Amino acid sequence: MTTNEHRPIIKVTDLSFSYGAGEVLSGASLVVHEGDYLGIVGPNGGGKTTLLKLILGLLKPARGSVLLFDKEQKLFSERSFLGYVPQKTSSFDVNFPATVLEVVLMGRYAKKGLFHMLNKEDCEAAELSLRRVGMWEHREQLIGNLSGGQEQRVFIARALVAAPKILFLDEPTAGIDHKSQDEFYALLRTLHREEGLTIVLISHDLSAVAREASALAYIDTTLTYYSSPSTFIDNDMRRALAHGHDH
Repeated sequence: MTTNEHRPIIKVTDLSFSYGAGEVLSGASLVVHEGDYLGIVGPNGGGKTTLLKLILGLLKPARGSVLLFDKEQKLFSERSFLGYVPQKTSSFDVNFPATVLEVVLMGRYAKKGLFHMLNKEDCEAAELSLRRVGMWEHREQLIGNLSGGQEQRVFIARALVAAPKILFLDEPTAGIDHKSQDEFYALLRTLHREEGLTIVLISHDLSAVAREASALAYIDTTLTYYSSPSTFIDNDMRRALAHGHDH
């Protein structure tokens, strides 16, 4: 898919944010088009997660703006359009005695509201979502009994069950083995290429992002690169990163 064929659905303009004295994010601007697969990379503490939370409305910017589907973030009401898989450590207490199916059904509240009574439509949506990620057979298992890779598939299913237009993922492969990571990226590839889902992925895995994403953003407090992954890999930044230098 080429971005020219699709409308812009996220517009970030001159976005800045600070925790206390120092800016964590400074003057970031980017546009995500429908059907894009954006990979966001950069050093720890460089502002990647902050950018994601500003786009999602979980933080308020010090300056700048976020437009979602041509609406200002604070006026945007279609929350079910935004599917979010947060960092594993903060996303869910896996010791909570919930089955895989129950965890995924929680995602329906994003679409229907917190006091919505779950019905047949919700159950069918949960089944479809679990089948999309290959976890329907595990629906009766407790979430805490799954492997790391299986857990992440369930959390993607929970995000997908509300039928989002964009899927945001923050370090989704942290703490899972290489085989599970490969399977995970294959799942995202299917969602993007075959189902046309727009994906915004934060990752430390530069090689995976370069291989999978259609666009790459490098953030180290400010946005220092935003273009094709192949150009990023070919230029001096790639060698600088390999030696641990920040740009």
